[in-house]
Amino acid sequence: MSVFKDKVCVITGAGSGMGRELARQLAAQGAVLALSDIDADGLGMTREMVSAGNRILVDVMDVSDKQAVIDYPAKVEAALGPADYVFNNAGMTRVGDVMNTPLESMEQVIDVNFWGVVRMTKVFLPQLVQTKGVVTNISSLFGLIAYRGQAHYCASKFAVRGFTETLALEMEEAGTGVGVCCVHPGGVKTNVARNAEVDFLPEGVSRDALDEDFDELAITSVEDAVKTILDGTARRKKRILIGKDAKVASFLQRLMPVRYQRILAKYTKDRAQI
Repeated sequence: MSVFKDKVCVITGAGSGMGRELARQLAAQGAVLALSDIDADGLGMTREMVSAGNRILVDVMDVSDKQAVIDYPAKVEAALGPADYVFNNAGMTRVGDVMNTPLESMEQVIDVNFWGVVRMTKVFLPQLVQTKGVVTNISSLFGLIAYRGQAHYCASKFAVRGFTETLALEMEEAGTGVGVCCVHPGGVKTNVARNAEVDFLPEGVSRDALDEDFDELAITSVEDAVKTILDGTARRKKRILIGKDAKVASFLQRLMPVRYQRILAKYTKDRAQI
């Protein structure tokens, strides 16, 4: 029997991509679902996919809305009971270098990707302590390595990693029984890159070329990515790497913490000349 059966699973960013697939696979395992997303239409489609036979709470919510997040745990508990699992999956990206990207764009990415995770984790911790549950925070391949044109995204995902790893230490030392997982997906076949807003592109680089590059690098299906997340969460793994690219990046960063940047720079330069 699945460890998720009859457990209250909270998923942010459930309106598309990995969030939707998390909802689908958890529903198939008999979970009770609290789904949220800023995209009402996408969230409605997810609900239609998973509604049969499952208890579900659906809320249109922006994780950068502090008061909405503060109010959310009480709403979940009143409707479904205290949370057993929290999947902080909501995120966004914008493309642009540090020199040319507006500060407001950087702040938006960090507010959603980092502070959204911090807020959701903080407000649900009392319930997770009660249920001895698990919080699973989605970082990224770019929470392991830096990449040009993604400084604000990398900053947010490195921050998620630091926050989550510190929380894991604190929960363990306090003997709370709360599991803490940090997920680092590599290239996953979702629309996150195609939906990204572009603040600046170098001369000679088009949006179409950017999308084509991502499509080539997205080597892991969303179904396989979510299976890995759920398996790691069930086993309370502190670090969950998704895809060969994430595993290689993790190894490369540990082996060559400075030189890997030169290797990546050469790789991206060579790709630009193809």
